[in-house]
Amino acid sequence: MKKIKNSLFAGFILIGLLVFAACGGNGDAQSYVIRIGATAVPHSEILEQVVSVLSDRGFDLEIVVFDDFITPNMALDAGDIDLNFFQHVPFLNNFNYNHGTNLVPVFGVHFEPLRLYAGILDSLEAVPQDAIIAIPDDPTNEARALQLLEALGLITLYPGIGLSATVTTGIMENPYNLTIQTLTAQTLPQILPDVHFAVINGNIALQGGVIEKAIDGAGEAVDSPAAQQFTNYIVVRDGYEDNEGVRALIEALSTQNIIDFIYNQYQGRVVPTF
Repeated sequence: MKKIKNSLFAGFILIGLLVFAACGGNGDAQSYVIRIGATAVPHSEILEQVVSVLSDRGFDLEIVVFDDFITPNMALDAGDIDLNFFQHVPFLNNFNYNHGTNLVPVFGVHFEPLRLYAGILDSLEAVPQDAIIAIPDDPTNEARALQLLEALGLITLYPGIGLSATVTTGIMENPYNLTIQTLTAQTLPQILPDVHFAVINGNIALQGGVIEKAIDGAGEAVDSPAAQQFTNYIVVRDGYEDNEGVRALIEALSTQNIIDFIYNQYQGRVVPTF
């Protein structure tokens, strides 16, 4: 498994690999390379579970690990990878709109509930005035985090604002005079000692080793509308939805073995949705 840092992306796009390129195997056999971009936890870990399954079917799944939420879509649009797996549809729609791309979701795999995590405080029983709460700064997860804070009774959003809500334009009432800081999602586990609470995606909490800091009852329910709206998808370029490699990957993922792996590995921080 190969990890691509942002600083290497400029060099990476020069490789110019063909989509699902054929490569020679032993004798007359051929395997077909499927290059998929993913973030590390849980996406690449889930994909690792189907490498051997796809190999038996003649496909060589190459997992390229990215450490941000922008570069894997750029690489997919450029044709340097064939698929990616790290995002939900609202994030994808926002990316397509802002970057003029036409990337398409093809298979929903799992949901990563947002939860409130303890920082300076470990309970919501006595939230002080002027408490500091950190939330993700990408557009859809910012709004989603604000919706969670509203559900917990900490703020009130303007009626009907939905996923357009931001810290500066979405909050109608802030009875605790909260300071809500928007930060890159991956940095949230590290700043917990400096804030009263943080709203963190399940995968980021797992990767950051802070899942034990989740506050009981302060998260998105696994049967909530958010579970459908924010399911993480396998994504391809428009026109590749019926590609043989795409179909093979979807078939390999949509099994009871993958469902069992997700439940056993992530203990509710990641939930299968198929």
